[in-house]
Amino acid sequence: MRVCDLAIRLQASFEGDGEVEIQRALAVEEAGEGDLAFAAGRKGVAMAAASAAGCLIVDDSFPAGRTLIRSIDPRTAFAMALTMLYPAKSFVPGVHGSAVVALSALIGEGVYVGPHAVIGERASIGAGAVIGAGCFVGDDVSVGAGSLLHPRVTLYDGVRVGARAVLHSGAVLGADGFGFVRVGQAYRKFPQVGTVEVGDDCEIGANSTVDRAALGVTRLGNGVKVDNMVHIGHNCRIEDHVVIAAQTGMSGGCVIETGAVIGGQVGMGDKVRVESGAVLGSGSGVLTSKIVRGGETYWGTPARPLKEYLRQLAHVANLPGLASRVKELERRGESSSI
Repeated sequence: MRVCDLAIRLQASFEGDGEVEIQRALAVEEAGEGDLAFAAGRKGVAMAAASAAGCLIVDDSFPAGRTLIRSIDPRTAFAMALTMLYPAKSFVPGVHGSAVVALSALIGEGVYVGPHAVIGERASIGAGAVIGAGCFVGDDVSVGAGSLLHPRVTLYDGVRVGARAVLHSGAVLGADGFGFVRVGQAYRKFPQVGTVEVGDDCEIGANSTVDRAALGVTRLGNGVKVDNMVHIGHNCRIEDHVVIAAQTGMSGGCVIETGAVIGGQVGMGDKVRVESGAVLGSGSGVLTSKIVRGGETYWGTPARPLKEYLRQLAHVANLPGLASRVKELERRGESSSI
């Protein structure tokens, strides 16, 4: 794709040689002739100055003198360019001969159903959706228009997925929540009779799980982004545009409010509430029923405001020196008493 054509599609201006053919995109320090890169932030701009990239996406402050595409937000423009240079795999609509589709299922226009996929009774697959190889879509499941299920996704009965969702391989939605009651010396299963609802424009990573509610709904709002190997327990409510990084685990009944950011390997007890705009740093632990206040960054176990966490961490780092001083004082005290 020529630089001039790319700039037009990005609705951006270019300067330099608009006829340069862009073959691929690379990091700014690795890019060479025919490659596209971007420069953002002080470090990125410094590296871009020495880059051999055929074209750079930069902001208005970057010096002229080479082939550039100007954008207010170079990172976002670069992400858009990637979708143009590396278009998503296309699927020819139709149902593969090895797929099993219930007669009562509703299959929308332009749907692709891959090899060995199973679609249950009364399931509804929206127009243009892709059901990858080996997927299981249970009875009464709804998959919205334009959604993409990568191979081997499992949707248990009654799960509802919105439009333009992306579910990666191994994702399981609607398995039973971890609900048991103690009877004498044993545990008896508490029937999990609720369901799972996923909003529009969500993405759920590989091998992540969203458990069905014991009663009611485990709900993910619009635009939620879930990384690989995340567990969302029964009756959790994840509001719009929340981001959850890998290996995070949420116990039942947690509420994550709009726009919160959850780092990797965060653990949450039952009925935790994370307020809008809060950030939980990687590896944090939030105890049962605690509230993480909005607009702040939290870290550590138990999770606490970042400034407090760093202050306590500094005190811990000083403990060896403090121990040495205490020993020295004890030694002096013993010497003076002799």
